[in-house]
Amino acid sequence: MSYQDMNAKIIDSWIREGWEWGKPIDHSIYEAAQRGIWNVKLTPTKYVPHEWFGELKDKKILGLASGGGQQMPVFAALGAICTVFDYSEEQIKSERIVAQREQYRIEIIRGDMTKRLPFEDEHFDIIFHPVANCYVEEVKPIWKECYRVLKHTGILLAGMDNGINFLFASDEEKEVVNTLPFNPLKNPEQMKQLERENAGVQFSHTLGEQLGGQLEAGFRLTDLYEDTNGSGRLHQMNIPSYIATRAVK
Repeated sequence: MSYQDMNAKIIDSWIREGWEWGKPIDHSIYEAAQRGIWNVKLTPTKYVPHEWFGELKDKKILGLASGGGQQMPVFAALGAICTVFDYSEEQIKSERIVAQREQYRIEIIRGDMTKRLPFEDEHFDIIFHPVANCYVEEVKPIWKECYRVLKHTGILLAGMDNGINFLFASDEEKEVVNTLPFNPLKNPEQMKQLERENAGVQFSHTLGEQLGGQLEAGFRLTDLYEDTNGSGRLHQMNIPSYIATRAVK
C-alpha cells in the first residue's frame, strides 16, 4: 500500500471518530452564506480575508484536498461553480451529503493530488487548498499543477505547516526530539513515532519548498498570514505553526 492510500484510510478513520476537519456544515451556515454572511479557514483558527477572493459569483473554484463539506458548500451558496478533489472517501461522502441536502451542483472527484490533476489547462479561477500537503512528500509538483490548471490572473489560496510541529513527539510540546526534515519514508524511527500516534504518514516542508515552490512554479505572492495550532502549548505561547498564502498566476 502506498503512503497516499495509507493516509486516505487513516483520515477516513479520523472522520468516523469525529475529526474536526471532517464535520460538514449544517443548514444554518449554508443559509447564512446565501445571505452573504460567511467565513472559511485555510489554517486552524484564522478566517481567510474576504478580499483574498474577490467576487465569487460564477467563478470556477477547485477545492484541492478540501473535502469534508465545510468550505465548498459556502462557495456554492455564494454562487461559485465548484469542484472538489480529495482522496478520502469519507470527505467525499460529506461533500455529497451537503450538496444533496442543499440541492446545489458540485463536481466531486476522488483523486490523489500527488498525480497530474485531471483538469485541462487554465480551467479554474480560484484554487482553495487548506492544510493538507503535510501528508505529501513532494510539494513542488503540486504547485506546478496548480499553476497549470489556473487561468491567467487566477488565485491560489493555500494553508501549510511551517515545520515547527514536527520537532515534537507528543502533545505536551515541551521537548524537541526530532531533526528536520521529518520524512518517515527515509527515517524508520519517525515512521514508528507516527504509528504510535495514529497520525498517518506526514512530512515537514521548508519555506523554500512552500513559498519558494510557488514562486518557482510562476506564481506571484500577494499576501500571507501566520496561525497557531488552535490548542496545545505552542498555541498558548502564540507560536505560529501554520502559514496561509495568496498567490496569483
